[in-house]
Amino acid sequence: MSQSPQILYCHCQYAQIVPKEVKDAVLRKLCESGVPFEAVADLCEMSARRDPALQRLTQGNAIKVAACYPRAVKWLFAAANAPLPLDKTEVVNLRVETAENAAASLLSLELKPNVPTGKVTASDAPSAETANA
Repeated sequence: MSQSPQILYCHCQYAQIVPKEVKDAVLRKLCESGVPFEAVADLCEMSARRDPALQRLTQGNAIKVAACYPRAVKWLFAAANAPLPLDKTEVVNLRVETAENAAASLLSLELKPNVPTGKVTASDAPSAETANA
């Protein structure tokens, strides 16, 4: 029997590039769900400090990360010497998803790995159509 993916929620406290209403609504839905999750103030700051918590998170079950673009999250973890397991990681992009879609993705037991392999270029950016699918 497989275990539920871990959920990591980034509040993007310092850069504030995630819409406030989206991150607040997603955080509220996670709290109301009763599903365990880990909330951090800012993944960018944790990466800059090479916070050991990032390594711990990559060594457990599959993980869903509520933050920003998958390519950015991939490199934030890599910069902290905590590379994400690409086949066990789903990044829910709070910059482009609605709060409802983001919360549904995070709370779903299905894992949809979406962290890009290799070098990422601008052509890998999600379109508005795929972001709302």
